[in-house]
Amino acid sequence: MVNIAQVPAAVDEVLAEFFASNRSTIDAIYPVVAEAGDILADFVLSGGKRVRPLFVFAGWQCGPPPGTGTVGNTEEMALRLGAAIELIQACALIHDDILDRSDTRRGQPTVHRQFEATHVARGFAGDAAHYGVSAAILLGDLALAWADDLVHGIGPNPNGWAQLEPLPRPVGVLWSQMRTEVLGGQLLDITNESSGDESVTAAYRVMEYKTAAYTVARPLQIGAALAGAGESVLTALRRIGIDLGVAFQLRDDVLGVFGDPDETGKPSGDDLIEGKRTALLAEGLQRTSAEGAELLRSHIGRELSADEIAAARGVLVDSGALAEVERQIDARLSAALSGIDALDVSDTARTDLVAMAHRITHRQR
Repeated sequence: MVNIAQVPAAVDEVLAEFFASNRSTIDAIYPVVAEAGDILADFVLSGGKRVRPLFVFAGWQCGPPPGTGTVGNTEEMALRLGAAIELIQACALIHDDILDRSDTRRGQPTVHRQFEATHVARGFAGDAAHYGVSAAILLGDLALAWADDLVHGIGPNPNGWAQLEPLPRPVGVLWSQMRTEVLGGQLLDITNESSGDESVTAAYRVMEYKTAAYTVARPLQIGAALAGAGESVLTALRRIGIDLGVAFQLRDDVLGVFGDPDETGKPSGDDLIEGKRTALLAEGLQRTSAEGAELLRSHIGRELSADEIAAARGVLVDSGALAEVERQIDARLSAALSGIDALDVSDTARTDLVAMAHRITHRQR
């Protein structure tokens, strides 16, 4: 048995073994495909907070003891589900960086920029940027396909993944819902940006589906369903997960404008530069003067100087938008903690959920 502090390392072991088991398949296709597989493996294994696997494991601890719940209720399967969600996260991040035209991720070139650099270095024909984007899209698709292989116990090694127990139906249903929700939330996000929807309601709708459900609520439910938790626990965990997931994204919104680049791995004011329609921006537009709103609108979706970033930050502070978002983070955290306190779960499960709640809402990166 592992404790929750050991989950990130244990999930990394599952991922490393899975990448290794697939190496012969991609090697047989062509060396360039194997190189792409290495890029994906490096991307997945070289960073990330493993938030989603931690919540899968926390949810799993909310069910009956192993062996008394659903078929296949084992620690190994909980870790495998967490690892599979990390592959979906890799797909989401790779595609997100393309959509946002980001150059860096975790302080390193984004995947599409890596492929673009390879095109240039090897003297390939055609447009390097287009090749980079095209290759990264396909690599993200591969991560999504491999996530399903891993979660369903399918793989090229007949002595490995294929021998694991099949998922109980409730887990498979939640897995399917989660994939649809994150993609639907992403579509809402880019539509809001393109349509110029500045409403707080639109920003929260994106948060609920693009982030909250996929980052916290569904992982908690998936872990609990694997352990055979009852419907009342699954319903309570969804409410808790949505509150924590929204708080997580609100903190991300704050860091995207006010965060330290050395901590976040992204340029200062990156959300402003990318033109993201965040709840922080929506609150600022709603609360500031006409002049302040015009300044904010003119300071999103383009390169900004340090003075311009400072001016936009000033509007968000002076209008009370930053304070309101911080208030909402505290309110969501408080609601989630009350929900956790009311859960009929073990002391270990409750303690770990409380620690995770504080961790994701008070982070600096």
